[in-house]
Amino acid sequence: MGSTVFRAADLAARFNLEVRGDVEASVSGVGTLAGAGPRQLAFLANPKYRSQLVATRAGVVVMREGDAEGFAGTALVARDPYAAFARIAALFEPLPVREPGMHPSAVVDATAHVAPNAHVGPFVSIGARSRVESGAMVGPGCVIGDDCVVGAGSELIARVTLVTRVVIGQRVRIHPGAVLGAAGFGLAMDAGRWLNVPQLGGVRVGDDCEIGANTTIDRGAIEDTVLEEDVRLDNQIQIGHNVHVGAHTAMAGCAAVAGSARIGRYCLIGGAAGVVGHLEICDRVVVTAMSLVTSSIREPGEYSSGTPLMDNRSWRKNAARFKQLDRIARRVGNAGQDHD
Repeated sequence: MGSTVFRAADLAARFNLEVRGDVEASVSGVGTLAGAGPRQLAFLANPKYRSQLVATRAGVVVMREGDAEGFAGTALVARDPYAAFARIAALFEPLPVREPGMHPSAVVDATAHVAPNAHVGPFVSIGARSRVESGAMVGPGCVIGDDCVVGAGSELIARVTLVTRVVIGQRVRIHPGAVLGAAGFGLAMDAGRWLNVPQLGGVRVGDDCEIGANTTIDRGAIEDTVLEEDVRLDNQIQIGHNVHVGAHTAMAGCAAVAGSARIGRYCLIGGAAGVVGHLEICDRVVVTAMSLVTSSIREPGEYSSGTPLMDNRSWRKNAARFKQLDRIARRVGNAGQDHD
């Protein structure tokens, strides 16, 4: 991971941690408890991996105070080992150097503004009245349509498309293939044929958000589709038109949110979960993977739906029984009335 080397004492001072063991222990990279070597740093956050602590060869391990008791190696004690590990691991992440300036192959409309210290890569297109603010980075093949803003310090890594009326806040990172501001799915049936409803809104993305590869966020029909600050979206997520996602909410891959749904702050939406349109989810709700939210959620907590995995023979039997539930419920109800 390069030539960067840190002493345990330096890391403790930098991230307000406590060292137990050799303060001079040096690390030049990170690894897992099972795979790390003497010059690497590992972490223990999940108790199910505690058994690996005895045999680990890691030079330094980030862990909670309770796990550090009796540990023979060098420990960095943290209240939240995973968060501490994330901050330390960032020191070893090689980041590309992108010099300010515009590649000769970029095409920029005469009415657009690009800050002098922004980076615009090869084969980028920037439309009318759009702005690329100070320190922003627009990677190769990106398309920025009309009336868009890329905020200061934000990064469009590669092949990102901002169709129209997309406003990106500061320090936002958007991964390759993402499309923001495409037309929302608005249709009206007229005389037996579909009629497109004009999508006249835009997309607003708050500061410090991250949007995964091939994720799509549709622009609003009248008002904007909104992601508040520090929202984190994984790859291949669909956000429908006029959706509002509260600050610090995170969604795992392949989740889908239908139009005009409102999701609160600090929510976690599991992989391949779905949210039906025009409903509300309050703050601090966890929706587990593969669940379908079909009605509003008013109380914080963890919610699940769906049928758990089982062997095919059992599933077929239970599927057949499921079809009989209504008849059984009616029979039980009638029996209760007769008893009364």
